[in-house]
Amino acid sequence: MIAYARNGHTDKFGIPRQSREESPIVTRIVFEPEYRIPEALRGIEGYSHLWLLWGFSEVDSWSPTVRPPRLGGNTRMGVFATRSPFRPNPIGLSSVRLVGIEDGDLIVSGADVLDGTPIYDIKPYLSFSDSHEEATNGFAEAHKEDHLEVPLLRDLIYILSQDPRPGYQDDPEKEYKMDYAGYTITFRVEKANVLVEKIKKKAK
Repeated sequence: MIAYARNGHTDKFGIPRQSREESPIVTRIVFEPEYRIPEALRGIEGYSHLWLLWGFSEVDSWSPTVRPPRLGGNTRMGVFATRSPFRPNPIGLSSVRLVGIEDGDLIVSGADVLDGTPIYDIKPYLSFSDSHEEATNGFAEAHKEDHLEVPLLRDLIYILSQDPRPGYQDDPEKEYKMDYAGYTITFRVEKANVLVEKIKKKAK
């Protein structure tokens, strides 16, 4: 292990199933002391994307067949035809965007890893050799666009970003309540951060 990941994913439930280019989630790659050498990163700022080679830290067994979530969890496929964590060697591979370098750490976006995930290696992503336009995606092709719409969340992000508080209010401990689309949203504001305390559906 050369480093470990730091992000907000403290529970594997909710982690994206694949690394995603459009993900807003930022992960800090924190190097172990013996690899925290500025020279080891020389030139890396010239790359827009990187490969992370990492370990599924919470997996202790493997199976020759697995049930991919994208197939509803009922159809079995060979483990080597999937990206399941239940592998003989539980190693993950993610393509991420390099956001920057900060205090000797790498800041990346799009990583599909748990907080504390061990990082085994980092390599530059090369578009002329790592991207294959003719590649086929097997059974994953039919499900690559599967996602849920979250209109309430989308609307709330917009509304709360406009700061609906009265102009004279600036108490970080004060809770504000707002009704929207049949829900009561309770939130606080600390400096420039909105903290949503509760979202409760209103009784009819």
